[in-house]
Amino acid sequence: MSLPSKVLFIDLSRRTFRVENREDLFERYLGGTGVATCLLLENCPENADPLGPDNPIIFAVGPLTGLFPLASKTVAMFKSPHTGNLGESHAGGRSAVAIRSAGYGAIVIKGSSKTPVYLAVHGTDVRFRDASGIWGIVTSVTVGRVVRELESGAGVRTIMRIAGAGENLVSYACVTTETYRHFGRLGLGAVFGSKKLKALVVSGHESIKVERKKRYREVYNEIYKAAVESPLMKKYHDIGTASNVLPLNALKGLPIMNLKMATFPDVEEISGEKLVEGYLGRRVACTHCPVACVHIAALREPYEREPYFYKTSMISYDYEPIYSLGAMLGIFKIEGFLKLMDVVEAMGLDAMSVGVVLAWATEAFERGLIGEKETLGLEFEWGEHKTYVRAVELISRPPNEFYEALAKGVEYASSQYGGEDFALSFGSNEMPGYHTGPTCYVGYLTSSRHSHLDSAGYSLDQEMLAAETPLDPNKTAEKLLDEEAWRQILSSLIVCFFSRRIYDKRVVLKALDVNGINLNSEDLDRIGLEILRNKFKFKLREGFDPKNLRVPHRILETETPLGLIDEAYLKKSVQRFFTLLQGDKDIHN
Repeated sequence: MSLPSKVLFIDLSRRTFRVENREDLFERYLGGTGVATCLLLENCPENADPLGPDNPIIFAVGPLTGLFPLASKTVAMFKSPHTGNLGESHAGGRSAVAIRSAGYGAIVIKGSSKTPVYLAVHGTDVRFRDASGIWGIVTSVTVGRVVRELESGAGVRTIMRIAGAGENLVSYACVTTETYRHFGRLGLGAVFGSKKLKALVVSGHESIKVERKKRYREVYNEIYKAAVESPLMKKYHDIGTASNVLPLNALKGLPIMNLKMATFPDVEEISGEKLVEGYLGRRVACTHCPVACVHIAALREPYEREPYFYKTSMISYDYEPIYSLGAMLGIFKIEGFLKLMDVVEAMGLDAMSVGVVLAWATEAFERGLIGEKETLGLEFEWGEHKTYVRAVELISRPPNEFYEALAKGVEYASSQYGGEDFALSFGSNEMPGYHTGPTCYVGYLTSSRHSHLDSAGYSLDQEMLAAETPLDPNKTAEKLLDEEAWRQILSSLIVCFFSRRIYDKRVVLKALDVNGINLNSEDLDRIGLEILRNKFKFKLREGFDPKNLRVPHRILETETPLGLIDEAYLKKSVQRFFTLLQGDKDIHN
């Protein structure tokens, strides 16, 4: 069985393309994150402008894509316009299977178009389509509808596209795929916009040959059975990740109103249970996933002038948007949260970043750091979803310097208007929804994307809480590094992180063996660490310095389930992590 080792290189400036076989990369790094990191190092010049033509967009899939359940993600790699450093984002939907069915393990898009364009990749047929007619359409849903009518491949294609925020280069604009899935974090949408690339369509009909069919079926059945019978996966199916709202609130680990507090009695009103009971319209699954964790709410509203006529909006949700657009903003009514979520979705913004940005702006307004002159008459106030809806529209197309600052993220906005102590970002990326203890913040500070999905420090916090035994900084760093390295393997395969307990080392080795890849446990450890070091090699090359990482004072003021956070503990753990990461080799070389 062959690896998905063909790489499609597309040059938007010259409107040319070519295919290279990169078995060297896929054999060494499996696929996904591992291969994409190397392609980024090869194709992104040092100090490239993230919004310039030299910044490549790289999509990569893995050797398990199309073969096993839950191996349904695509990695996007680029230089982030939001942080000025490594940009990595994952999305589900049909993107991964579509790319592999088209015959590719990776797609690299370079250059920039002088006029709006969208790309149509149907197997070996690569077309540069005029997108002038859809450039300026500000909602991702409408863009998707138009492209669906123009392109073939219904049922097997993926349609990645940007909305107004991407066109206007908002640094945390996202790329939407299959309507309800996203390359959400770190600003891939702005990179699309800088290249005048409105959309990318991929489809194909290549099949994957399996030589050891009996063994393949055995391993497939084992993974499938584990997925459908797992209590955790059942929770994701029944309620989705929104099931985290009530437990985190009970633990006092849910950020509320810009982390002024970490628990609140009204949170139950926006819980996953409430949404399922009163608003669930349907569940959606990524291709080749039996779980269907994507939950879509049906919001039914009367028309203003026609009280007996209703419109129904279908709005996707999960834990992170509930945290950022609900709890962080003091919105504890489902209708208000869903209306705000709907406009964030339509404008094509990262829900986490925009929620944290608006939370900072609300507190800055309270403190008098900004006023109605800056907000253009909006009075930012906790819980006022209509104000936030209007603010999102203004961020998506900034009319003044204040909204331009908000469109660059909370790190930049606070540097211009003050309030750094309560500007909740790590490595310039807005915080996720976990205030569970010190280890989650060590994770945000040290992980390659400054994201909770990398090293999952919140899980270690919960383990410490259950064991009632704190970890010393050295042990914290060691555990986070081990987990971060292992997740490089999972994101190179590339499997959904929700299935990480199913795809343990034993299962991964069996799945790879069926795929003709003979490795052992030590090989996986080595490869994972090497991929992680490659990522930090890129970050250091682009100016990242662990000594410059900022710790927002707010996280030290609000008690966690493990008590108040000690800043010295954070700094010692972070220092130890990077020391271990460099190991015997100089990561600068």
